[in-house]
Amino acid sequence: MRFAAKIIATFFCLGYVPLAPGTLASLVAALLYYFWLHSFPFPLYASLVLLLIVVSVAASSIQARALNQKDPGVIVIDEVCGQLAVLSLVPATAANVLAGFILFRIFDIVKPFPVRRAESLPGGWGIMADDLAAAAYSAALLHIFLYFRGARLI
Repeated sequence: MRFAAKIIATFFCLGYVPLAPGTLASLVAALLYYFWLHSFPFPLYASLVLLLIVVSVAASSIQARALNQKDPGVIVIDEVCGQLAVLSLVPATAANVLAGFILFRIFDIVKPFPVRRAESLPGGWGIMADDLAAAAYSAALLHIFLYFRGARLI
């Protein structure tokens, strides 16, 4: 069980990349969306993302406990979930996916109120919640931009 949690929490060990593992995990998630996941019907996509979030909370809790740290840097599945949440309902053009990626990284790094407070939740929920809050900010801004640009959302 601990091995599976490690693989999930580190997103297939991507979290062990020494330079910007969270950004790399977000980039891989954005590329997965661009090349493949955008083609899923929205109910299936949303269900898979929600399932991934629930599994990731559990895996992150197990991995954080194993490492005896509150939010270890090697856990990057939260960035993957956040990035996939941002891109929900976004037409898969290179510009849209890139904008979603950049917005998510900015909000995840800057952590405006109340994003930082979400980290205080216990275990895997604290690991995941700040990224989901950053994703909410990012998605809202991206969807507003797309709306005013006249883009048709999925």
